[in-house]
Amino acid sequence: MSEGQRLERPDMLATEEPLEIRVGGPGQKGASVAVTMRTPGADMELAAGFLFTEGLIQPGDIKRVAYCEDLDGQEQLYNVVTVTLSKAFDSEVLHRNFFATSSCGICGKAALEDVQVRCPAVAPGPQVSAGLMASLPDRLREGQNLFERTGGLHAAGLFTPSGELVSLREDVGRHNAVDKVIGERVLGGGLPLSDRILQVSGRSSFEIVQKAAVAGIPIVAAVGAPSSLAVEAGERLNVTVLGFVRDGRLNIYSHPERIV
Repeated sequence: MSEGQRLERPDMLATEEPLEIRVGGPGQKGASVAVTMRTPGADMELAAGFLFTEGLIQPGDIKRVAYCEDLDGQEQLYNVVTVTLSKAFDSEVLHRNFFATSSCGICGKAALEDVQVRCPAVAPGPQVSAGLMASLPDRLREGQNLFERTGGLHAAGLFTPSGELVSLREDVGRHNAVDKVIGERVLGGGLPLSDRILQVSGRSSFEIVQKAAVAGIPIVAAVGAPSSLAVEAGERLNVTVLGFVRDGRLNIYSHPERIV
């Protein structure tokens, strides 16, 4: 409807499909570790980034990432990815590492303590100007080609301290977009990301700050608000968390010493 007039016309929507991530080592059949709803594209990066940021593998463990070749007679719809490791995969790590990121039954204190054990505090990293940080959402938006066509995707971008956009990924899930940009560096051998800034298009959650910290990213900025647990994680893990970065303004919630 527009100004009281009913119109019928085609519309472009963001694609959302499930991706099953499997992982296995030499002689092991790929074990299913997760199914995430995602926008197809950069699936290999998503799988690698997810496994790394959730503490299930180390970057050097990956030997090969490919769409699954053995689906027990099912048609390959490119919604199943297998990550083959150079060493055996310990399935018990699923139980040790996944409980703290569950959305129910775990308190914030347990989640923070678990990620702090798996992830050391981030290195000091660069100092950047508040003016540069305030400009990043517009620079991110300029690279969001799919958002311009659909209006339904989140974005995550990695920037240099001088404001250069070096990597951008879009997805229906904000955490998937973060896993994709980190996964690109996992596969390319570019970790830790101690000289990078993460800018996301939505709000900042505990999960996003956790993933950034695992990758060594010192500054996480969001257009929207951070959650209380995201700020607590930033404080503990030495991550500068910024929120409401828009319209030339920003709020600093943790470790303000990096913003000058």
